[in-house]
Amino acid sequence: MKWIYGKQDWKSFERGQENCYLLTNGLGGFSSATMIGSVSRNDHALLMACVHAPNHRYNMVHRLSEQVTLEGDSHMISSQEFADGTREDGWRYLEEFSYEDTPVWRFLVEGVQVRKEISVEQGTNTAAVCYEITNRSSRMCDFTVTPFFQFTPKGSEPKPSQVFEREEGCVRSNGLSLYFWTDAEVKEIPEISEVYFYSYDDCDGRRPTGLAKANHRICKTVNPGEKCRLELVYSMETTEKKAASILAGHRAYRKKLEELAGFSSELAAFLAKSANQFVSRRESTDGETILAGFPFFEDWGRDTMIALPGICISTRQYGTAREILRTFAAYEKDGLMPNLFPEGGEAPLYNTVDAALLFINCVYLYYQATGEKAFVREMYPVAERIVKSYRQGTHFGIHMDEDGLIMAGQELDQVTWMDVRVGEFLPTPRHGKPVEINAYWYNALQIMACFSEILGKEGAEYEALAKKAKEAFCGQFWMEDRHCLKDVLSGTEADCQVRCNQIWAVSMPFTMLDREKERQVVETVFEKLYTPYGLRTLEKSDPQFHGTYGGPMQQRDMAYHQGTVWTFPLGAYYLSYLKVHSNSGEAKETVREQLEVLASALREGCVGQLPEIYDGENPTSSKGCFAQAWSVGELLRVFEKIERGN
Repeated sequence: MKWIYGKQDWKSFERGQENCYLLTNGLGGFSSATMIGSVSRNDHALLMACVHAPNHRYNMVHRLSEQVTLEGDSHMISSQEFADGTREDGWRYLEEFSYEDTPVWRFLVEGVQVRKEISVEQGTNTAAVCYEITNRSSRMCDFTVTPFFQFTPKGSEPKPSQVFEREEGCVRSNGLSLYFWTDAEVKEIPEISEVYFYSYDDCDGRRPTGLAKANHRICKTVNPGEKCRLELVYSMETTEKKAASILAGHRAYRKKLEELAGFSSELAAFLAKSANQFVSRRESTDGETILAGFPFFEDWGRDTMIALPGICISTRQYGTAREILRTFAAYEKDGLMPNLFPEGGEAPLYNTVDAALLFINCVYLYYQATGEKAFVREMYPVAERIVKSYRQGTHFGIHMDEDGLIMAGQELDQVTWMDVRVGEFLPTPRHGKPVEINAYWYNALQIMACFSEILGKEGAEYEALAKKAKEAFCGQFWMEDRHCLKDVLSGTEADCQVRCNQIWAVSMPFTMLDREKERQVVETVFEKLYTPYGLRTLEKSDPQFHGTYGGPMQQRDMAYHQGTVWTFPLGAYYLSYLKVHSNSGEAKETVREQLEVLASALREGCVGQLPEIYDGENPTSSKGCFAQAWSVGELLRVFEKIERGN
């Protein structure tokens, strides 16, 4: 599947900055810029290296300035907005931008064609750029690339006094070394600085400007009628690989991912490749992990356990799934899973009630896909400790109440996925018995009964606990007059708010409601919360509904879970819809048709990716992280259900 854009897609500079590309290297590093090649965020970079996987990121090569000169007549083909209000308007020469496995740009300047392609290398902090310059004009063409560097931690910028030193094949600054190779001429220049305006940071109240410096240019002369290549490789390690080799290796890697996943849907096959962009090495655990989202987020326990079934199991990356689950199992403590892994000797953070229960669910889904009884046996003691700790009580107010339901949260601790805290205020307080947590609890108990039977162990206690929880859940959560479930049992007005969390009480492998009530939940969610790009977190008629997401952080946080559309619950909705319609051919065709619109979502924002969120009122533009793991993972599970029935 190839995404192709033309001049109609960048009728203005602003339109050209609406979409971006993303390439990742499996270490937490990445390359990303807009489709016109500009950096509209301080997190954009040709090479965002990760020196300690996956979170110690450094913006090394921020951008490339590119110029075509025809016998003294100069044309900038790069695009960029600067803090002083000036711009490079190379987008006017841009004929086409496309993305399949790599981003490709095609420019036309008075008879000179320039093709540009970028790639990264898996497992190294390396970015490669390959230009093809075809001079069909009657004039001599000089093509010049000026790389601008930062050499600072992600999110920061160089001080004006920071010095960049260049020696043969290497640039050094701020204690870092960046090696480079090119087949063109390198010309040293006096150090120059640029200060950029980041429009996509400014609108969200983030740092709106940033500085980068250059100390050399890379030049190639192309005679009339001649076609030349210019290759450029930047790496944190010394390398002899050429740009063309890195590009070919990247395409081959992506092709293997697609073939292994084995989806017949073109859209699903592309998403399977996108899914792998979130998988990264983690040095502190010597294992693999799943990064929650780009460009902002790191790897979190909750996000990993929600994303893993789609990112790894639906794509048949079973070895990756197994390694991640083993890593989490090793860090289980007091029945909880880490929500944030340790860095620099620090202890993990365990502030999540759902990750541990979803860990049990992931082990079950892994077993369903692979039939590996030995892995169930290996994980069983961890799952036992989780259930025991939830029964007896553990941190953050997590414990089983007398009625068999799970309570969680205390004081300012937000331990469900709706976890925003604004100072001393909780915009979405869910202390008590959250609906999805108790759906996960019942599911985990039934899985433990199943695992006990598989392993020849006694599972009656789990079955008894599940029965007790089911009776309490069905009696206390159901709202007959509204045909849906309460969001939480807390004794506050928040209890009866119509939210998307109830959909997981239908979509999990083991559920508590009868089929008719499940059908009513699905219909209510569709009526009140459904959009083609995700589910609203709160129904529009609620007085606390926020229709737009944006502005400074406090303003964004107040809207984050108060109506904002999230993409990832859409997966649970479609799985629930299929379930209550008995996975019929008609139901599958309905979902298949509704999924077609995802092609437009993959064209907008980060090309080939699904975002974190959209506005709740009218979800037209992606917001938050432009690429979100659980969004991709949960929709892949829907494609898997339709195609394989799993």
